[in-house]
Amino acid sequence: MVENTPDNTQSEKAQRSALRNFKALIRAIRIIVLQTLRIQDNAHPEETIESIKKDIDFRGYNVWVLIFSIFIASIGLNVNSTAVVIGAMLISPLMGPILGIGMSIGINDWNTLKRSLRHFIIMFSVSIITSTIYFFITPLADAQSELLARTRPTLLDVFIALFGGLAGILAANRKIKTNVIPGVAIATALMPPLCTAGYGLATGQWNFFFGAFYLFLINSIFISLATFFIVRFLRFPVKEFVDPVKEKKARRYIYIFVFLIIVPSGYIFYNVVKESIFNQRVELFIAENIEYEGTELVKKEIVYSDSDPQINLVMFGEPIPEKVINSWRNKLSLYRIENCKLNIVQPKNTEGMATAEMGKLVDVFSESRKEIQSKDQLIAQLKEALQAERKDNLPVDQLSKELQIQFDQLESFGVGQVLRVSLEGIDTLMVASLSWNENFSEELAAENEKKIKELLKIRLGVPTVEVTRIALTKDSVESN
Repeated sequence: MVENTPDNTQSEKAQRSALRNFKALIRAIRIIVLQTLRIQDNAHPEETIESIKKDIDFRGYNVWVLIFSIFIASIGLNVNSTAVVIGAMLISPLMGPILGIGMSIGINDWNTLKRSLRHFIIMFSVSIITSTIYFFITPLADAQSELLARTRPTLLDVFIALFGGLAGILAANRKIKTNVIPGVAIATALMPPLCTAGYGLATGQWNFFFGAFYLFLINSIFISLATFFIVRFLRFPVKEFVDPVKEKKARRYIYIFVFLIIVPSGYIFYNVVKESIFNQRVELFIAENIEYEGTELVKKEIVYSDSDPQINLVMFGEPIPEKVINSWRNKLSLYRIENCKLNIVQPKNTEGMATAEMGKLVDVFSESRKEIQSKDQLIAQLKEALQAERKDNLPVDQLSKELQIQFDQLESFGVGQVLRVSLEGIDTLMVASLSWNENFSEELAAENEKKIKELLKIRLGVPTVEVTRIALTKDSVESN
């Protein structure tokens, strides 16, 4: 049995006090978070509904602004100017019908939904026709990177459209209008896919058209879905019908449309996630494995498909043995892409290669040439520095001692570089001066000078050495 001593009682009181303080802190944090994130108090449903309805219609002023902005965006995509494309998106009135679709579904307004869909089709048609006309008449027909980037949706596009739609409807719900709506139009990139679809029609490239249209449709659907969720979350007033039969009919149509929007959206999102994961695994596989000395990866193409996914790699340089390629294929299972085909293309010549591939090859060779030139310059600089070092720090003392040990009749030794001027020009020559004992025979002196010449070539690392003999008189020998 434990007795309640004064110390135990004091400890229990301290614990209870700490627990109360902790709970009070949690409540305070919860209140601050709720007050910070709460949007219901700032909601203005009636005004928001009227504001969105005003921007739904595409006629007169809005149509001409859309046409001009489509022309500007098409030019920006054509010349690969991101700044021009952003400027076009700032002035384009594309968000109205898309927000109208999501809002009308949220408030069960069948008439507004029909109106929004009608003007959405008008907006899409005007945009496609305008961009097709531009790309049909423009002399610049090559697909630039800004155009190519708008042909395949990714997981990021889905999230951008969803969060952009949330930001758009929240901004529309405020009394004080900000620059959020234009910012959403830029972030979700609604206009560039329309222009790219027009480019596909004008040039007969249907993969461009369908890819860009798919991207635009995804953006529009998820912006509408985000609008629908916020409208329901803020409990916008749902439209009531006087006639119960009409109300039941309108609700049925609304539910069918919601089903047609949400189910494909879920399927699209699932496929985009699968493709994104697949692409990440392939990129990791290429980065960690595809490397062979003497070759360069000039092009990679990742083809995602449920039935026949492929990795097509164009390698230029030394032929890659089939054994190496098979070892790469065997590693696909390690990255969980074992059902994917790995195709290695090694062109023996550049005939028939695409313009983009040729451009890539030119870039690769240009970079290689620059690297080689840089290395040659570095080698030349090192050689010059080495020669200068040898000039300034000739090992005269060491050589003198070594020669005097080997050739005991050698009285003195000197070495240095001299300039020799001739009709052919100025040349630098390594010269060694020797003086022998006066009693040393001429034949032995000449024989030893040949040996010293070869030895100095090795020691000094020079191709030629000229040896001269200094005649010493008896007086100079005695003075030394």
